[in-house]
Amino acid sequence: MTEHLLKILVIGDQNVGKTTFVHRYVSGQFNRDYRSTVGVDFSMKALQWSDTETVRLHLWDIAGQERFISMARIYYKGASGCVVMFDVTNSSSFLSCRHWKQDLDSKATLPSGGAIPCILLANKCDLADRSVSAESISRFCKANGFVTWMETSVKDNKNITEAMRFVNNPGPPSHNYFLLPTEL
Repeated sequence: MTEHLLKILVIGDQNVGKTTFVHRYVSGQFNRDYRSTVGVDFSMKALQWSDTETVRLHLWDIAGQERFISMARIYYKGASGCVVMFDVTNSSSFLSCRHWKQDLDSKATLPSGGAIPCILLANKCDLADRSVSAESISRFCKANGFVTWMETSVKDNKNITEAMRFVNNPGPPSHNYFLLPTEL
């Protein structure tokens, strides 16, 4: 049996739902009561790629507090993909995504030297009081080098698995990304 290891970063401001997102993806459960991450939390999910290959996703849930940013280079090292998350009801968390993406791009690359593929997630789309429009998100995504963006609701389990499929399969085989099958 062959095993592949992929390190996936989950970054963004504090209280946008990163920890609940990771927990929902790994365990399938939603818990409303999480404490803020201190530094970084690690989770793992094993995916059966084929009869002979397993993919182990190491999910690095990185704290959104300013005081932990100085450690980012260490946290980012060796990443294969990234989720940058914001809260659709909090426009400042959306605006911070530019900083998160620029910080990642300045501190880490793929072994080939290319940028780490990032998907932008607009979380809490189940809430009515949105402060960021889909048009703004689309323009921002294109202007800042994100592979794509998706609306998610960790509470309603909307697009959680789909987002992780996309992070691990961001482009056609001509890109030198490690591809996972779409049925995972």
